[in-house]
Amino acid sequence: MPTDAVGRFLAVLEPHRREAVTSRSREEQERLAAAWERELASDDELDTLDELSPPAAEAEAARRVMDREA
Repeated sequence: MPTDAVGRFLAVLEPHRREAVTSRSREEQERLAAAWERELASDDELDTLDELSPPAAEAEAARRVMDREA
């Protein structure tokens, strides 16, 4: 299991989105991972989901970040 933010972010992305992110610069990957961590920390709805299923909360936060990028 990855321990850095970028690795954790990439691990929860859907395969097609993971490919899109890995093709970006490391700086851009770090920016997206930071946005993902902020989404996880700031959304109360995700807190509830995290209690039920942490992987689902992480995946939902990643989806939201990537949707905003589109």
